[in-house]
Amino acid sequence: MMYQLGWSTLPGLRGLSVSEFRATPTATPDNEHGVSIEFASDAERDSFLREIDAAFAARRFTNAADAFDTVKAWAVEHSLTGRG
Repeated sequence: MMYQLGWSTLPGLRGLSVSEFRATPTATPDNEHGVSIEFASDAERDSFLREIDAAFAARRFTNAADAFDTVKAWAVEHSLTGRG
């Protein structure tokens, strides 16, 4: 099933953080303005969400564009390489 990846970008004392990753089922993926990923099962989706949340828990960004581009690149790379 295809999912649209979403997350929250929040300001903090050390820069912007990204968290609260979620995957929403979609019939119309939007890779131009976001990230869409296909998962074979709910377990695979849940594992990916835990992994991406852990990968970005301590990272901080200077601007929203950098945060978006970095998360998108990470998600695409990990979806193409079999989750890691």
